[in-house]
Amino acid sequence: MACNFAISQPAAAELIRQSAFGGTPGEMYIDLVPDGFDEGWLFIRLRCGKEEGSPIARTDGITLFAPSDQLSLLEGLSLDYYGDLSGGGFMISTPEGAQRSTCGSGFKMIAK
Repeated sequence: MACNFAISQPAAAELIRQSAFGGTPGEMYIDLVPDGFDEGWLFIRLRCGKEEGSPIARTDGITLFAPSDQLSLLEGLSLDYYGDLSGGGFMISTPEGAQRSTCGSGFKMIAK
């Protein structure tokens, strides 16, 4: 693995479910996409498959891939999943020197 990235057990279970449903069992791709308002926020996007990514984590039957140019941003982070009666969603930990989004699915680096 080129990146130290952790996946919680609930996140792994949901990634496996989504990858199987999407036709790429055991393979998912994560990347960070900028917000549409150019405010510096980066939000996670998960898709089935491995795209042109590098593997960043393997656990419980799932391999997560990410773009090579985002490995430094993802280094040391973790992915979690929550579910309740109204649905569910993925959350990513906040890197050092960043502000967490209110929904938990993104962050913004704080200028020093």
